[in-house]
Amino acid sequence: MNEAITFELDGDHIPLCDLLKFCQIADSGGAAKHLVAEGLVRVDGQVELRKACKIRAGQVVTGDDYTIRVV
Repeated sequence: MNEAITFELDGDHIPLCDLLKFCQIADSGGAAKHLVAEGLVRVDGQVELRKACKIRAGQVVTGDDYTIRVV
């Protein structure tokens, strides 16, 4: 089952790895970096390999069993 999460941004952007950590997709920053490095994270439908990619309101981050909508 795909878990849908809405993340309310508290500023201009959040680094991708921090978002994965805050939404409890990854247990730690290292685990989040591993998910990104392995090509398991998509931003707006495209594989994202940059760990510090700036995620802004309106973007959607997805993986095998989750969808994070950033508002």
